[in-house]
Amino acid sequence: MTQATKFDPIRFKETTRSQWQTAAEAWNDWGGCLSRWLGPATERMLDLAGVREGSHVLDVAAGAGEQTITTARRVGPGGRVLATDLSSNILEYARRAAEALKLSQVETRTLDGERLDELPPESFDAVISRVGMIYFPDQQRALRGMLNALKPGGRVGVISYSTADKNEFFSVPVSIIRERAQLPPPLPGQPGPFSLGTVEVLSDALTRAGFKEVHAELFDALELESAAECLRFERESFGALPSDAGRPQRRGSRSRPGTRSRRR
Repeated sequence: MTQATKFDPIRFKETTRSQWQTAAEAWNDWGGCLSRWLGPATERMLDLAGVREGSHVLDVAAGAGEQTITTARRVGPGGRVLATDLSSNILEYARRAAEALKLSQVETRTLDGERLDELPPESFDAVISRVGMIYFPDQQRALRGMLNALKPGGRVGVISYSTADKNEFFSVPVSIIRERAQLPPPLPGQPGPFSLGTVEVLSDALTRAGFKEVHAELFDALELESAAECLRFERESFGALPSDAGRPQRRGSRSRPGTRSRRR
């Protein structure tokens, strides 16, 4: 059997889109869990990004929109939230949720997070992305697009997973899957859940894209009621998550609510 030796970003993105199109309903069904899991980290991200009443916010890789709704409530009717995602199916759930809650300040648009240059420049006070940018093949292009979309003085807030040893809920089952299925290790340059896992890597990525005053924090997250609930979550949601597991060392999960950085 011949294995690929070079990462193919186009194929990766096509596969990612297909996976999220298929898993959209299952992921949306876990919205309550995601709110408990990432809710406090999301609020901290919004604080760091300076999101307040009246703000115009771009939500990149918004998914089913749980954090979009949180943001919309914060900006109020005088603000605006544009939720974007590669998958039209999953973004439809964000649209429906906003409509059901009569949050007219929410708009949705199917848009590749690496093609934010299609948006008007300098039109948002803040850009947020919750555990989405880690799966972008060209993270620098995505970050430059975020910078271009920000008004002068605007901020970006990013949540990413920390390192594999601090996220065993993810890295343990994925490493088992890789071993049992005899899958090769991730190829050099391949994105994945831990691709922005350290303060240094994340800060460097933002700095290279042109952001100033970069600030990163570690934040404890992921609390499920039982091992059975964790297993059910993984069975139903992992099919949509392109993965890259490292060697785990201890249980738990930590996320990095990025990171607040200011536009130049």
